[in-house]
Amino acid sequence: MTHDESSLTDDLDALLERADVTPPRRARRAEITLHQLRIFRAVAHYETLTRAAKHLGLAQPSLSQQLAKLESTVGARLFRRHASEMALTEAGIFLLPKAEQILRGMQDLEDGLTRFSGGQRVTLRLAGVNSVLRVVLPTAVTAVQAKFPEADFDIQESAPGDILEMLYSRRVNIGLLAANSVAEAGVGFMQVPVIEDPYVLVVPEGLDLDGVRCIDELRPDEAAVLSRSIQFIFGTQHAKRVADWYDHMLPEHRVVAQCRSFEVALGLVRAGSGICLAPALSTISGGSSLDGVRLYRINAESRRIVALVASQYRRQEPYQSLIEALQTAGSQLVLPTIRATPPFLDRPSLSDF
Repeated sequence: MTHDESSLTDDLDALLERADVTPPRRARRAEITLHQLRIFRAVAHYETLTRAAKHLGLAQPSLSQQLAKLESTVGARLFRRHASEMALTEAGIFLLPKAEQILRGMQDLEDGLTRFSGGQRVTLRLAGVNSVLRVVLPTAVTAVQAKFPEADFDIQESAPGDILEMLYSRRVNIGLLAANSVAEAGVGFMQVPVIEDPYVLVVPEGLDLDGVRCIDELRPDEAAVLSRSIQFIFGTQHAKRVADWYDHMLPEHRVVAQCRSFEVALGLVRAGSGICLAPALSTISGGSSLDGVRLYRINAESRRIVALVASQYRRQEPYQSLIEALQTAGSQLVLPTIRATPPFLDRPSLSDF
């Protein structure tokens, strides 16, 4: 290179440096994240942003933002937005099973690596119905923590149908629910018995039904309370069985309230608004039986609370210890005092719960 050529090159380099000119680069495509796939799956299963956000424990604006980023990365709409629900588009239908496969694989990877954790943190993922999580689970968790100090817990309260869905999609590894609430839907999972939870008739403390053979034996104000039913609704079949019980046993009743939680129903009973049917576990509060109410046994099948678990986790620590601790907690739990069935209700029920 001649002196003139070298000088020209130096001048060009200096000019480019002063102009801050860099060679053009190809824009890097955004990557799909596991977090976005979990959000996509939740919206696909729960069909509304509100329910999906509640399930994931996220603020709805954050969920919407991540979903929009995913659609931008994919380059297509994944949902058709309607007033009351989100419906999958063709692109969403294509993506859902692949997202499920990826997330299941990731869960299998995390679970499989626990055997090599060498005392490092292990997260136990479970879902259950409210009364079991409140009353039975805490004692079991304490026992597992004593044995595995580094273990932590991801606990979700859900309805039986949602618990099953989370088990099948591998978002949780143990489900705590009534076996008779899922029928044959739980096929494919081991059912480990935890506790028998009898259904009871819950009435205000002031309504004494001991030994009552006929409603006519009650005072008018007592009969009026007995005729007002407060019903808990968690599914069409369950609602029908409850309605059948009232129609058969207390044909003069009228429904004064429908609730989505036993806690709300029991609060109304304590206040004297009426009566309700509930599992005995739901009447335990803060480790002791709820005051202000009386519990009467009824002729109906008990809830058989079980731990639903995939076979590979049944003998894998620390899940094995958690299941054993649940069984111990269930066997040692003292249920609240349940009075004998009043004579006027002591006849076969038309259906079990």
